[in-house]
Amino acid sequence: MLKIGYRSAIAAMVIMATLPITASASGGKHAEWGYMGDKGPLHWGDLSGDFKMCKEGKIQTPIDIVPNKDVDLPPLKIDYKSASTTLIDNGHTVQVNVAKGSTLTIDGDKYRLIQFHFHVPSENNIEGDAFPLEAHFVHSTDDGKLAVVGVMFEEGDENPILKKIWNHFPSLKRGEEKPCELDAKEISSLLPEKRDYYRFMGSLTTPPCSEGVKWHLFKTPSTVSKEQIVQFFSLFGAPNNRPIQPRNGRTIEE
Repeated sequence: MLKIGYRSAIAAMVIMATLPITASASGGKHAEWGYMGDKGPLHWGDLSGDFKMCKEGKIQTPIDIVPNKDVDLPPLKIDYKSASTTLIDNGHTVQVNVAKGSTLTIDGDKYRLIQFHFHVPSENNIEGDAFPLEAHFVHSTDDGKLAVVGVMFEEGDENPILKKIWNHFPSLKRGEEKPCELDAKEISSLLPEKRDYYRFMGSLTTPPCSEGVKWHLFKTPSTVSKEQIVQFFSLFGAPNNRPIQPRNGRTIEE
């Protein structure tokens, strides 16, 4: 599954990257964290008491997805009807915020699509295979329950919707929101046409690494060009993926 072509370009830029990516977590006076050095994932749990789950949690994400239960999962009830509003480089990723009106229904509960963002390379693996890009669509219920839909991207044709997002990169200033207009159809087109998926319980992949997150990762990847991978990577100058976490015997359904 992994496309090898992007590796050499990213490896070269990793060598050039000498500073960790750090930025204040949303909410102000939280510990700074990043993906390299003493602010990196191995140290997240020690940076703040608020981040203790990053080292103490037992169902952390990302994981290497190796399905162990075949339950013939039902189709995901995805109903994206609203447009994006703004785009922000928050110091850790590029996040696209979405207006109210788009939902994911799980077991009768409606989860609203709040935002989606990207990791290069992928955070999760599928049976040992990594991908050059992964998108996370983050949903929340009114009472704060979280569900994530993950999409893998493999190297191939240029992705026209990612191009519309990436075109904002030259004018992005860290921490500043910019208008970003994608309609509901364009947001939906970031998901693969074939929507078989894996399901498992996990956590946020960034501090505070809160658990109890319902994860759904599509088996079929979308495509992204090598140039687009490099363009995203160049924005930060280093990978922005958390290392694989132990599965600890959890159930992974397909």
